[in-house]
Amino acid sequence: MAEMGSKGVTAGKIASNVQKKLTRAQEKVLQKLGKADETKDEQFEQCVQNFNKQLTEGTRLQKDLRTYLASVKAMHEASKKLNECLQEVYEPDWPGRDEANKIAENNDLLWMDYHQKLVDQALLTMDTYLGQFPDIKSRIAKRGRKLVDYDSARHHYESLQTAKKKDEVKIAKAEEELIKAQKVFEEMNVDLQEELPSLWNSRVGFYVNTFQSIAGLEENFHKEMSKLNQNLNDVLVSLEKHHGSNTFTVKAQPRKKSKLFSRLRRKKNSDNAPAKGNKSPSPPPDGSPAATPEIRVNHEPEAASGATPGASIPKSPSQSSLPAVVVETFSATVNGTVEGSSGAGRLDLPPGFMFKVQAQHDYTATDTDELQLKAGDMVLVIPFQNPEEQDEGWLMGVKESDWNQHKELEKCRGVFPENFTERVQ
Repeated sequence: MAEMGSKGVTAGKIASNVQKKLTRAQEKVLQKLGKADETKDEQFEQCVQNFNKQLTEGTRLQKDLRTYLASVKAMHEASKKLNECLQEVYEPDWPGRDEANKIAENNDLLWMDYHQKLVDQALLTMDTYLGQFPDIKSRIAKRGRKLVDYDSARHHYESLQTAKKKDEVKIAKAEEELIKAQKVFEEMNVDLQEELPSLWNSRVGFYVNTFQSIAGLEENFHKEMSKLNQNLNDVLVSLEKHHGSNTFTVKAQPRKKSKLFSRLRRKKNSDNAPAKGNKSPSPPPDGSPAATPEIRVNHEPEAASGATPGASIPKSPSQSSLPAVVVETFSATVNGTVEGSSGAGRLDLPPGFMFKVQAQHDYTATDTDELQLKAGDMVLVIPFQNPEEQDEGWLMGVKESDWNQHKELEKCRGVFPENFTERVQ
C-alpha cells in the first residue's frame, strides 16, 4: 500500500509538473501575442545582464589562466631538457661541472614551485569564484518560471472576476493560487535582488587579487631565475677562459661553386686577343647600330681641373641600344629594374651600384671568384650579370679601395657572404 501511495504521489507530481509547463507555455504565447500583460522589472533585468557579462568574463579568464599554466608547464619541460642537454655535453674534466649540475637542479625546482603557486593562488581561487555562478544562474531561471506562474495565476483570477457568470468557489480558489504564486516569486526575487548587485561589485576585488598574485609570483620567479642564469653565465665564462684558445668563429653560408668568373675570364681573353697582323679596329661607320655617340658632360669647372671642357663617360652595357643624351648622370638597368641616378652613372661608383656594405668579420676567399675581406672593408654592391648565378646569402661587389684604384670591374669584382657584412647606405 505504501508503494502504491508513493507511486501515486510521484505520478501526481509528474502530472502537476506537466500541467505547469503547459500553462507556462500558453502564458508565454499570450504574452508574445500581446493578449496578456507581462510583469516587468527593469532593475532586475539589468542585474541579470551584469551577471551574464560577469560570468562570460570569468569563464574567459579561467580559460586563459589554464592556457597560461599549460604554457608554464611547457616552458618548464623545455628548460629541463635544455639543461639536461648541457649536462650531457659538459665533459667531466671541464671546470664548473658540479656547479652547472646544481644550477640545473635549482632551475627545475624553481619552475615546479612557480607552477604550483600559480595553481594554489590563482587557479583554485578562480575556480572558487566561478563555483557560485551555476547555482545563481539556476535560481535566476527558476525565478523566471515563477514569474510566469504568477502572471498566469493573476490572469486566471482576473478573467474569473470579469466573467458574466461568476463562480465564487472558482474565484476563491484562483485567489488562493494567486497569493501562493506571488509569495513564492517574491521570496526568490528579493533574495536575488540582494545577491546579484553584491556579486557584481565583488568582481573588482577578485580581479585585483588574482592579477596581483600572478604579477607577484612572476616577478619573484624571474628574480630567482635571473640569479641562476647569472651563476650559469659565470660558470661558462670560467670554462671559456680555461679553453680560451678554441674560439668560435662566424662561418659563411654554404654556396654552390659557380663557374661565373671562369666563363667571364674566357670571354674576356677571347675578346681582347687581337688577330695576328691586324691593326687597331676602326670605328664603325656612321648610321650603323653600334655607332652610338659618345656621352660627354662638363662634370667639373675648367678652372678647377685645368682639363678639357668635356669628360667622357663610358657607357654601361644596358645603354648600348639607347640614344645619346647629354645629362649629369644616366640610368642603369639592374636585374630588369631601371634605377635612377643613385650611383649607376656616377663617375666614382661602378655601373649598376646598388648600395654599400661594411665587413664585420674577416673572410678568407675559398675560390677565385670570391672577395677576400678584412673587418672594416667597404664593399660596393652591384648586381649579378646573370641573376641565376646568385646563390642565397651571397652578394656581388667590389671593394671600394680596389675600385678607387683600378676602376676595372673585371679585375676587382667578386662574390662574398652577406652575413659577414652590414649595410651602411
